[in-house]
Amino acid sequence: MRLHEYEALDIFEQNGIPVPRRGVAGSMHEALHVAGEIGYPVMLKAQVLVGGRGLAGGIKTASTPDELKEMAEELIGSEIKGLPVRKILVCEKVEVAKELYLGITVDGYSGKPVIVASTEGGMLIEETARTSPEKIAAIHIDPSFGYYPYLSRGLLKMLGLKQQLITAWTDVISQLYKVALRYEALISEINPLVVLPNGGLIAVDAVLEVDDSALSRIRFPLPDRVDRIENPIERRGREIGVSYVDLDGDIGLISSGAGLGMASMDIIGEKMKPANFLETGGGITADLLYRCMELIMMKPGLRGIFINVYGGINPIHEGAKGVVRYIKEHNVKIPIVAKALGNRQEETWEIFSSAGVHVVTEVATERAIDKLYEIVGGN
Repeated sequence: MRLHEYEALDIFEQNGIPVPRRGVAGSMHEALHVAGEIGYPVMLKAQVLVGGRGLAGGIKTASTPDELKEMAEELIGSEIKGLPVRKILVCEKVEVAKELYLGITVDGYSGKPVIVASTEGGMLIEETARTSPEKIAAIHIDPSFGYYPYLSRGLLKMLGLKQQLITAWTDVISQLYKVALRYEALISEINPLVVLPNGGLIAVDAVLEVDDSALSRIRFPLPDRVDRIENPIERRGREIGVSYVDLDGDIGLISSGAGLGMASMDIIGEKMKPANFLETGGGITADLLYRCMELIMMKPGLRGIFINVYGGINPIHEGAKGVVRYIKEHNVKIPIVAKALGNRQEETWEIFSSAGVHVVTEVATERAIDKLYEIVGGN
């Protein structure tokens, strides 16, 4: 779960990281009020969960109330990379002597936290790595040993910095590492970390992405993750407890596992276009599959539905009952093809067939997709 910038800044501040004076506004009048308390000039930053806002016109500077009115009205209600801007962050514009980069992420190979620092902030760290690798330093932290400030001092000396900046930057790294541990973050990032004319440091941007699987363990307050899902179908999927990703095709998909679902999507894609990815996980019930049918039918323009379930311990016959109940209650007319194997498969086939579902009893998913293709046609 990725947090909005203003949410991450609040957490950074609570953990001792210097951040600008700021406020969140959902209207031009609120923005004027916040700016009046902070004082001009101010930065206006669209709050959307996507990178590259500056290049997309989502960050502006206002020096007067008139400029702020115009810019706030332009930003609020606009779209940045397809996402609606409902709130903007209004924060003080700080004087910049130097921009740095600081990030903590998890190395996908070693599984260890890695601290990355660069003297070139304000740009993508990937671009800096490509053009100026000598301006980046990184160090892995062994969780069994832990983090100690001297590790950061050694890291920053690689960049050839003066002692005063090393000392100040070490303090920020220590606090950011504490945030990363507390929130089990996949990434904690400050870009840029600004050096002020007096030598102090301030985080003028904040990225914090929390591992979804850790949410139940985190003891610190977090915003509701469902509220930040813009797509209404994906939001409903999260509410009922299934993994749903909306796609631009017209063949609905229900699968009982992630691997089974991804394989099904690939095979559908050879002749048609999947409308979604949906996997139920364990614990199939009639009610869950009824709600899965309800979920994928929210997608307009479906031409067909493919159900691919495997019954190891899953009671797929109960799931079939839920699908059939939905079909009958809602008089579903679009063709449905089901491949159901494993636990009580013959009973499952009979239940599906009773509602006009085309049942494929072969093991190969390709045969089931071929059947659906024959029914709906290739257009």
